Amino acid sequence: MTLRLPVYMDHAATTPCDPRVVEAMLPYFTEKFGNAGSRNHKFGWEAEDAIDTAREQVASLLGCNEKEVVFTSGATESNNLAIKGAAEMYEKRPAGETGRGHIITCAIEHKAVLDPVKRLVKEGFDATFLQPPTDGVITAEMVRAALREDTILVTLMWANNEIGTINEVPQIARLCKDRGVIFHTDATQWVGKMPTDVEKDGIDLLSFSGHKIYGPKGVGALYVRRRNPRVRLVAQVDGGGQERGFRSGTHNITGIVGLGKAAEICRLEMDAEGARLSKMRKRMETALTHAIDVSQINGHAEKRLPHIANISFGFVEGEGLMMAVKNIACSSGSACTSASLEPSYVLKGLGVGDELAHSSLRLSMGRWTTDEQVDYAIAEITKAVHKLREMSPLYDMHKEGIDLSTVEWAHH
Repeated sequence: MTLRLPVYMDHAATTPCDPRVVEAMLPYFTEKFGNAGSRNHKFGWEAEDAIDTAREQVASLLGCNEKEVVFTSGATESNNLAIKGAAEMYEKRPAGETGRGHIITCAIEHKAVLDPVKRLVKEGFDATFLQPPTDGVITAEMVRAALREDTILVTLMWANNEIGTINEVPQIARLCKDRGVIFHTDATQWVGKMPTDVEKDGIDLLSFSGHKIYGPKGVGALYVRRRNPRVRLVAQVDGGGQERGFRSGTHNITGIVGLGKAAEICRLEMDAEGARLSKMRKRMETALTHAIDVSQINGHAEKRLPHIANISFGFVEGEGLMMAVKNIACSSGSACTSASLEPSYVLKGLGVGDELAHSSLRLSMGRWTTDEQVDYAIAEITKAVHKLREMSPLYDMHKEGIDLSTVEWAHH
């Protein structure tokens, strides 16, 4: 079989829609086009039934009650609703103080978490941005040390979108519960790839997106705990009171149907898929780091998602590397920040130097990634790095055993 180029290795940015998902959605564009708010005829009832089914499918994937699933336009909206909605609902003003309450997050969160928190800081809340260790794992101990009397919300991703590293989410959630603090996790990269049980793991709020789990773009969900404790949020969108008043707006029926079907497929196929992808990722990481000296895998060696590899290659220029591997669709950071020429703030946050951070590739595999595609990526990246290094006087000096950190460069 001929290999189709370019090879897609950017599943952490988005996934293709599963044909089974598309098939489930199609009738709701033309035949079953009703508005779920139309309560007095068949078209409205069909739409409402479709939403109920999707809600059950998502709830089964998350391990929650279907009434705890709120449909949104995606993880960014879910994060905004969770973070701003919880902060405004639970704000504390200690006697004699002006602050509205304290929020804990991490410096290497996705921008869809960092920016809402920064907005709240401008509005009078206080925030701690935890600095990750070099392996990128945020521990319960780090959160414990940052907790204060006025802490109202902890928001930390379950797994990092650039390096795939998994945080100690269940332990952090337990700690928050003990302290009476609301815990939110952006689980966009986690859900559908790893087993999720919000009840067992003590999560209060959880965000995720359809397009990361082989569903359509423009739809996502927010899990909102209903008991022990009952979590309340201040709505960020007002209107017709849909989604228990948390998120008004006419339901995106086609998107919701697609999200439900995608969730169901993930629940049934996730274990086998995860095992296959993990094997593939490890094979790729081993092959590349063996074939290319001065290369490093970023993030924790073991606590990581099955499908994301992030590797830095020394002595190559980042843009040159991306151009040299143009037949491999991958990224040098998050899809949402790839227009920027700045090195990844996630890698810099781990203490990776600018040079290495610039010459890093995030390679993320998915449901239809083949061994043949992995072989091609290994060969192309190896060839590209070796070719670029042939033009690097610094690499020649390194090969001669010169410690470049001790070289004093002349300034003109």
